[in-house]
Amino acid sequence: MGGMVSLLCAEVKLPKMLRVKQLFDRQRIDVPDIPAAVFAELSRPELGDPIRGGMRIAITCGSRGLANAALITRSVADFVKSRGALPFVVPAMGSHGGATAEGQRALIESYGVTEDFIGCPILSSMETVAVGESEEGHRVRIDRNAAEAEGIIVAGRIKPHTDFHGPYESGIMKMMAIGLGKREGADICHQNGFGQMARMVPMFGRCIIKNAPVMLGFGILENAYGETCKFAALRPGEIEEKEPPLLEEARGHLPLIRFESTDVLVVDRIGKDISGDGMDPNITGASPCSPYVSGGIKAGRTVILDLTPETHGTAMGIGAAHAITRRLFNKIDYEASYVNAITSRGIDFVRIPCILDTDREAVQLALRTCTGHDPEHPRIIRIADSLHTETVWISEALQGEAEANKRVQIESGPEPWPFNKEGNLW
Repeated sequence: MGGMVSLLCAEVKLPKMLRVKQLFDRQRIDVPDIPAAVFAELSRPELGDPIRGGMRIAITCGSRGLANAALITRSVADFVKSRGALPFVVPAMGSHGGATAEGQRALIESYGVTEDFIGCPILSSMETVAVGESEEGHRVRIDRNAAEAEGIIVAGRIKPHTDFHGPYESGIMKMMAIGLGKREGADICHQNGFGQMARMVPMFGRCIIKNAPVMLGFGILENAYGETCKFAALRPGEIEEKEPPLLEEARGHLPLIRFESTDVLVVDRIGKDISGDGMDPNITGASPCSPYVSGGIKAGRTVILDLTPETHGTAMGIGAAHAITRRLFNKIDYEASYVNAITSRGIDFVRIPCILDTDREAVQLALRTCTGHDPEHPRIIRIADSLHTETVWISEALQGEAEANKRVQIESGPEPWPFNKEGNLW
């Protein structure tokens, strides 16, 4: 950036950092065992028997960075084919992918969910049809291809939501209400803001279960390492009762940062493949516009250094930062970012923070503008992203706290930041 800003940043001395390992429960389904685990869960008579030969069955696929998304989707499709039925995949992601059929197809294909791999068609469309009315008179809409199928398998990850809390957050109910609702359905659900989402999502979900050909829900849980750890297949009449306990189970698998607070939190990358908000505020504690989420580390300042390639320029979440890099800024696709923000009413998520030319200056600016901290012993934590927190870098001021925590292991002594000659970490 040069000039006075660079001079002010240069006055800030950054502390040395230690690499630590956080310990989480590693219960998981090994990748080679996933197809068998999917078949075992779906083969219960009350679940699989309604799928009969010749039926056209829609299988949902969402936009998040689900572990093993392609293999799980193919395994569900293979199960449907084993019953003599005809599966096809429907992208179920509300307004994501730029709210276009091509964008949504490209998004799931970037996760490996291609027709060649899954062995069945992908029918991507933004056209929806009304399937009924909610208890409050809303017109409830879902993807036309799914509505016209003889059965829908609503497959999706169950986990805490980034912008609201309630009995149903990210999961089967939301996949029906917003995912299958496409841009129109998502827009209606979001029209009263996140404060009403805990009410709107199950209300829309109940309408869809009642009026659309939902055959079963297929919940997917992941552990704190982002690995598949559990499948839960539910009959339509079980979804309302049994999804909330699965959500609480998933909450116990969050990859939390095991420190109470930090002056500066540095996040290497954000993206829609990481979280709907780019980074999960249940982990980072940073949410620019939603008072309906609590939890995560308490951070005085937040720095974001880059976007993931998989987010395709969608920069939802930058509004939670106090400083970003020009590297990140130059990658933003404003059309995709704004479509998502407009649909969710979360325009604060795409506010532009301070832009710095280098990683070093971004961290220095954040630390310089902190208040109420010890400038001689600043607390800084650096993570890769909010999905991957096994390896974390902490400043020397946090060493004692790490040593006292049985779920944290120190793996290196204090080291200088590995900035290159340009002042960047990569």
